[in-house]
Amino acid sequence: MVVRNSPLSDEPTVPLDLLLTGSALGLGRRMLPNSSWSRLALDLAKRPGVVADKLGGLGDELAAIVRGDSNRAPAKADKRFADPAWQTNPLFRRAMQTWLAADDTAHALLAEAELDWRDAEWMRFVVDNILEALSPSNMPLFSPPAWKALVDTAGLSAVRGFRHFLDDISAAPRVPSMVDRDAFTVGENLALTPGSVVARTPLFELIQYTPQTDRVRTVPLLIVPPMINKFYILDISPGRSMIEYLVRNGQQVFTISWRNPTAAQRDWGFDAYGQAILDALDAVERITGSERTHVQASCSGGIIAAMTAAHLAANDQAERLAGLTLLVTVLDQHRAGLTAALLDEETAERAIAMSAQQGYLDGRSLAEVFAFLRPTDLVWRYWINNYLQGRRPEPFDVLFWNADTTRMPAALHRDFVLAGVHNTLAAPNQATMLGTRIDLSMLPVDAYVVAGIADHISPWQACYRSARLLGSKDLRFVLSTSGHIAALVNPPGNPRASYRIGPVDQIEPDGWAERHATQQGSWWPNYVEWLAVRSGPDMAAPTTLGSAELPPLAPAPGTYVLEH
Repeated sequence: MVVRNSPLSDEPTVPLDLLLTGSALGLGRRMLPNSSWSRLALDLAKRPGVVADKLGGLGDELAAIVRGDSNRAPAKADKRFADPAWQTNPLFRRAMQTWLAADDTAHALLAEAELDWRDAEWMRFVVDNILEALSPSNMPLFSPPAWKALVDTAGLSAVRGFRHFLDDISAAPRVPSMVDRDAFTVGENLALTPGSVVARTPLFELIQYTPQTDRVRTVPLLIVPPMINKFYILDISPGRSMIEYLVRNGQQVFTISWRNPTAAQRDWGFDAYGQAILDALDAVERITGSERTHVQASCSGGIIAAMTAAHLAANDQAERLAGLTLLVTVLDQHRAGLTAALLDEETAERAIAMSAQQGYLDGRSLAEVFAFLRPTDLVWRYWINNYLQGRRPEPFDVLFWNADTTRMPAALHRDFVLAGVHNTLAAPNQATMLGTRIDLSMLPVDAYVVAGIADHISPWQACYRSARLLGSKDLRFVLSTSGHIAALVNPPGNPRASYRIGPVDQIEPDGWAERHATQQGSWWPNYVEWLAVRSGPDMAAPTTLGSAELPPLAPAPGTYVLEH
């Protein structure tokens, strides 16, 4: 399991920059022996007593396992060994215990090594992935589910599994399929909230959603989705759609739907996307007649939106923003765990050069890296289901969205990587947007910041520290349950949902979490109230979408979202 950190501990794991550099360079190649491996070996060679003690302990444990005297058992939450056969079958039990003992020893040796933090982060990531791959639960010979499927299907599961393997390995991303691609169609059973495309540019389509209440709030909301994913994660399916929820609660909602770029758009960088947000903001103002607009943005979209908001503030236009909502967005890359460990000038330059040569960063490569950052959940679980048991993955709308990848222009890839390497948003005037030097501390608008406690891409501690960069006097931080996506797709009614909420202050993240008690339920109702307080008086809902100047062009979800 790669993500070993406690949810409330600092030093989280895998932010955006690693995804971007790893996707360009190939994560597998970077796991091969390198200078970090050499430094680990040299350090352990200087500690023969420690090594001998750990290996001796492993030898004793293996002897006990062979004799059947070992009580070693997996953690209760470890679903890989949930089948009773792991306990009752002597061969399976010994295989499992041997792997657990080896896993413990490897990590104990790694913990004893005195590496600098960069090598330690990287080697932990490598060792975790290697050991995860070697788990007996992934081996056909030792897998109880594989044997049961083989018996139940008279051998057909092996034929089907091999066929699934050939299908998956033949094209990127070369990881087990996580979803039945035939189960969903955008516009038919996903992204169904009614609305229309009311503006179209080479970079984006602007969608306005049909009001579902007689009266709406005067101040509209503009959603800025990530540039590396399609927007409909926030309109995933009826009953779980944040956009549907907001519209049904009287909010006027617009969203940007980014175009899926090709090599022809290789020059689109920070400035192009920042200008696109300004163009969308201008269109929203012209359609609604409102002089103020809420902006909600997530992940990479949040980075560009925050920079654009700072650009407006620096040019005396901050009053155009009624509020800024940042969802799972990291602005401060300081101590961003593995990312900072991997990123250096040389790595960044090689990654940028490779995407520049192609003209874009392939979204399928990004998906491949993303999968291996959570190998237990996103690789080996489906390895067992698809190949060892010969079954198709279950339909799951979020994983369908995750597999519906987009490309990233080479210039945007360059800008994101360099911003991460130099952490340019953490200090004033180190980054620019549309010619303006960015100082997030001078951004005066009220802000609502949301993070997920188990987020392995945008760690909540980094989101919290990022929120402290903003100059907002009214700054609310929400720590939701779950990870990067489930923290956002968080409709009311989930009995397992909970969140912490409070103002951002100068205490450290763990201290903040201890200070604010957990509240049951979804944070969505609180967000609706936060928007309402800052959205002026209610007004009669518009009866038509767009305007005479910007008439509807196509029904939602539009055409750009369908491009592959």
